[in-house]
Amino acid sequence: MDANVLVLNKDYQPLSICSVHRSVKLLFLDKAEMVHDYPERTISTVSKDFSYPSVIRLRRYINIPYNKIVLSRHNIMKRDHKTCQYCGSSKNLTIDHVLPKSRGGKDTWENLVTACNTCNVEKGNRTPEEAKMPLNQKPFRPIHITFLQSILGGVQEDWKPYLYM
Repeated sequence: MDANVLVLNKDYQPLSICSVHRSVKLLFLDKAEMVHDYPERTISTVSKDFSYPSVIRLRRYINIPYNKIVLSRHNIMKRDHKTCQYCGSSKNLTIDHVLPKSRGGKDTWENLVTACNTCNVEKGNRTPEEAKMPLNQKPFRPIHITFLQSILGGVQEDWKPYLYM
C-alpha cells in the first residue's frame, strides 16, 4: 500500500492527498466513498478482496476557510515550474505581466507569468500576440492541491479530471 489517494470534498473539490491505508479506513468507516480505483490492483483480506482506491470523496462537507494560495513571486515561479513561459529557459528568471501594467494589466494569477530576462525585455510593453511570443502555458490560479504535486513528483492520470487539468 505504497500509493497515494486523492481526497475530494463532498462537492468534488480537491481537499488533500492521503495514504491508501488512511483511505481504506475512511471507506470502511463509511466516511468516504470510492470514486476511482486501480482495476488491476486489490487489497486482500482472509475472506474478501477490496478495490485499491485512487480517488475517494468524503460523505460530509469539510469547510476549509483558508485554502487560497497567496499571490507571490515565489508561488508564481512554483506554479510555472521555474521555467520561462515563452522559451522554456530556467536562467535569469523574472515575473512578466501578460497584459502590461501600463495598458491596464493587473497583478493577478491570470496575468503574471515567469519569464527569463531576455524574453521579458524582448516582449517589452506588448502582449504575447503583438510580440509574436506565444505562452507555453496559459496562466491560472492554482489550487492548493496542485502545490502538493511538486512534493509527490507529479499527478496520476486518473486524478487530472478532479484537479481541473
